[in-house]
Amino acid sequence: MPTDAKRETVADLADRIKRSTIAIATDFSGLSVNQLTELRRQLREAGVEYRVVKNRLAARAATEAGVERFSELLEGVTGLVFGYGEPEAAAKAVDQYVKQTRSRLRIRNGIIDGEVLSAAQINAIAVLPSRQELLARLLAQLNAPATGLVHVLSGPIRGLAIVLQRHAEQLAPS
Repeated sequence: MPTDAKRETVADLADRIKRSTIAIATDFSGLSVNQLTELRRQLREAGVEYRVVKNRLAARAATEAGVERFSELLEGVTGLVFGYGEPEAAAKAVDQYVKQTRSRLRIRNGIIDGEVLSAAQINAIAVLPSRQELLARLLAQLNAPATGLVHVLSGPIRGLAIVLQRHAEQLAPS
């Protein structure tokens, strides 16, 4: 018979699973309480949450949330990273923490839009530029041909203006 606390935990996890754009499963074996606290603090600063979960309750919450493949993330000791904005932000935050602290925290896998991703795919997402940077690069590429065309078309007119100005300078009384 489930207790009220377990029901609340399942409801809370189901809500987090529904709202998240990315969930990353980690293995936190070997981390001290201080290291976990520091991890949570750094992730919170990046707008990401970290929860240590019981696999059975998380699987039940995933079923409630309607994300069937979520249970594939759950094995052994599991800490879940929930990102609610851009998916790469959560992946970058975890990757940055591991690199800065040389932590034993290990990314096992993750899920985006119902698709399970491997640790290598999560790491690849972490090195991607942000959405804003990608859009800026795209706009620069789209703008480059127009800018080049303007320079090509204005070249003869600019050359004519220079020739006329030099000719006017030669005709002017000194």
